[in-house]
Amino acid sequence: MFVALDAHLAALEQQTDTIGVVVLRANGTVFSAGADLGKQQRAPIKDFQARTIERLAHLPQPVIAAVHGPCFTGGLELVLAADIIVAAQSARFADTHAKWGLVPGWGMSQRLPRRVGTFKAREMMFSARAIDGRTAERIGLVNICVDDDAFEAELAALVKDIVGHSWHSHRGNKRLMLETEDMALAQGLMHEIHRSPGPAPDFAERVGAMFGQR
Repeated sequence: MFVALDAHLAALEQQTDTIGVVVLRANGTVFSAGADLGKQQRAPIKDFQARTIERLAHLPQPVIAAVHGPCFTGGLELVLAADIIVAAQSARFADTHAKWGLVPGWGMSQRLPRRVGTFKAREMMFSARAIDGRTAERIGLVNICVDDDAFEAELAALVKDIVGHSWHSHRGNKRLMLETEDMALAQGLMHEIHRSPGPAPDFAERVGAMFGQR
């Protein structure tokens, strides 16, 4: 699956002018139960899964993870690389590395604390307890949680809103945030000034459409 995902991400990286937002989701009743512990497959290169997840995190387009049903451990590490996580109320999230005597290698120890805070992350990692979609929304693990029967409509509305705004702005905002996430505020502010891509090519048309030609 990761080989297929990596190839797909490589293609998406080259389609920033034709694909404005990427949705990561699953078929069936389970988003992801995590890695198949009973049938480990050899990765093509060392740390391949971690590199693929990092590639997802750095995709130029906004990435939405749409989660329904269980999303455990390796699956959670995957969705933590998304920009926005939308969950159905039926979603369940857990880190079960400790249950199996494993230690994260795909980003859990870094991305989970940045989402929920270090001590809530420790609770999830040490206890291996699952939390539901509403709890995940409350602690900041997911951005939006909706009833299952409203899940598709909410996801479609969010995608429509994002696609309707400037893709140039989306790519510029995401790049600036990725480049400055480990910087001090003063350094980040200077980086924004000097590395901003500036207005979109259609800036004048957008302003004219909103306020009338001047």
